[in-house]
Amino acid sequence: MGLGSFVINSRLAKAGLLVAFLCVGFSAVAQESADKIIAIVGRNRIILQSDLEVQVAQMRQQDPKFNDSSKCLILQQMILQKILMEQAERDSVRITDEDVEGQLDNRLRYFTQLYGSKEKLEEVSGKTIYQLKEEYRDMIREQMLAEKVQQTILEPVKITPAEVDAFFKKIPVDSLPFFPATVEVGQVVFDPPVSHEMNDYAKQKLEGIRQEIVEGKKTFELAAGFYSEDPGSRDNGGRYDGVTRTGPWAAEFVAAAFRLQNGEISPVVKTKFGYHIIQMINRKGDEADIRHILVKPEVLSGDFKIALAKLDSIHKLLVDGKMPFPEAVGKFSTDEAAKRTGGMIADPNTGNTELDMTKLDAGMVLMLDSLKQGDYSAPHVFITDQRERSCRIVYLKTRTSPHKANLKDDYGKIQEVALRQKKELRMQSWVTSKLPTFYLKIAPEYQGCSTLKQWVTKMEAANK
Repeated sequence: MGLGSFVINSRLAKAGLLVAFLCVGFSAVAQESADKIIAIVGRNRIILQSDLEVQVAQMRQQDPKFNDSSKCLILQQMILQKILMEQAERDSVRITDEDVEGQLDNRLRYFTQLYGSKEKLEEVSGKTIYQLKEEYRDMIREQMLAEKVQQTILEPVKITPAEVDAFFKKIPVDSLPFFPATVEVGQVVFDPPVSHEMNDYAKQKLEGIRQEIVEGKKTFELAAGFYSEDPGSRDNGGRYDGVTRTGPWAAEFVAAAFRLQNGEISPVVKTKFGYHIIQMINRKGDEADIRHILVKPEVLSGDFKIALAKLDSIHKLLVDGKMPFPEAVGKFSTDEAAKRTGGMIADPNTGNTELDMTKLDAGMVLMLDSLKQGDYSAPHVFITDQRERSCRIVYLKTRTSPHKANLKDDYGKIQEVALRQKKELRMQSWVTSKLPTFYLKIAPEYQGCSTLKQWVTKMEAANK
């Protein structure tokens, strides 16, 4: 594996970033490792044995095929990040404090969701949210600077159809991968409109709950457990910690929250999710720990009939060719996130719209079996990812059968791999040209790594 294995978004690089941010379960490994310096880049950028061992422990847990060459690769990635940091300093590359805080908040939200709650995250990490942010703020800044420099290096790299064709022809026929059946699927989602009566009822109900809390008849936590329809916080007394002005929160929600003083309870606030009351627990600058209660207006069967009738008219426009699918999504879909992808469903991990049929839910697969490529399903009620009932039309854009890789069916995938290889070669060339200009010292026990030999040779030549 060459230098190019450091191209942004490689699997090992991602795993390294994850464990570097939250070394859950591996603190003992770090403590037991000899805390010796195993690499130095520049004047003062060091890598410790314990740093490497923490990431190695994580990789061993994730990959049973992990071996010593993989350990060398992780070290190579760590060294490359230090080299890119040195280059960032030379080029006066800067990352704003706001960008760093935003990245920290995003990662904390990810891990909070992963472990189910902020309390569980703090329990398994042995650190408070505040301590996590303080401990990893500089590390996040370093990663962002390194990525920014690498992006500058790789941004000019493009690939032509002729290069893709040449890349594919070099692959031995018996080495071509076998791809499962895939589909590209879109949907026009239309949430049933809620009647004025049900809106008023939900609002009045929540105002009554608020009055009981203000009068001391119920605590906010107890009322949240009884009445809140937010499954993410109901069982925790309605509590959310580390709320910021950015992220998944509705604008009206955070605006109301950040107007509150500690202990104060907001008036009823309406968002796209329903009606809320919010209690400020503790405000810390641009972060806040809050409680809230959510009451959603009930959607009646008549509301679903209205939504399905609206989708019937949209379905006719689509089938008759009077409106392109992306335009229908932009005009009529109530799913704001879907509008950014033209209504196409994408893999949340990769952003790819070409979906493996084996990973779709059984209901979707059954529906797609009845559609031909380019067809639209009849309007129907479905269950969203948030476990809510809504209405939609499904569009089958493309379908492929299980097959061996070929340019006709898999051009996009092959182009992606070919471009990644070209970027790897560009990264390799950049490192090779820049290496003599950096001070680099690698501990003798790692100089024999196959992934580092080329660097060691360059280093020795530069020192002669």
